[in-house]
Amino acid sequence: MGKKIFSSNRKAYYNYEILEKLEIGIILYGYEVKSVRRSNVSLVDGIVRFSNGEAFVENVFIASYEQISSHIADYDTKRKRKLLMHKSEINKMCAKVKEKGLTVVPLEVYIGEKGKVKLLIGLAKGKKSYDKKEAIKKKDIDREMAKEY
Repeated sequence: MGKKIFSSNRKAYYNYEILEKLEIGIILYGYEVKSVRRSNVSLVDGIVRFSNGEAFVENVFIASYEQISSHIADYDTKRKRKLLMHKSEINKMCAKVKEKGLTVVPLEVYIGEKGKVKLLIGLAKGKKSYDKKEAIKKKDIDREMAKEY
């Protein structure tokens, strides 16, 4: 069975060169899971931060679930959410972020094999503006080549 992707961060692929990818779990409330399953999630401004040996994703928007929103008045749609990673993975990523000046960004939210919500994160290096222009040119050329055949 293939994975069902609920949200993809296409902006991250445009702004960053993705060096490494890692599939991890994310801690969500039940009503957040229901909202994610309805594709009411946006990863555009998301970023992964490390503190005290733990990993958190920040600025990921998960809309409030309609049926329960009336009961929860103080729901923060962009709250800090803890990520489920092994200590070795956290230490490795954290070291690369500090050493090389890289960043970690969320790339996709989907349902894993056992029905759990999973997050694909990527170790990323920022692109310069001329790199972005080159990527756009290459895409246009590839698109034109595909049209001809």
